[in-house]
Amino acid sequence: MVAWLSENIGTIIMSLILLAVVVSVICVLIKNKKKGKSSCGCGCSNCAMSETCHKTK
Repeated sequence: MVAWLSENIGTIIMSLILLAVVVSVICVLIKNKKKGKSSCGCGCSNCAMSETCHKTK
């Protein structure tokens, strides 16, 4: 087991770094969604998909 860990330590570290980046991006997206911010960064007035995002009843 120790030999396998020592042979693959680079892959393990890079995987953990990538996982941390993905989790942080997801957390930021969730936080922005709760604040009501758009994920695209532009206004909805010129967006072709605005009716899909903001359905009127």
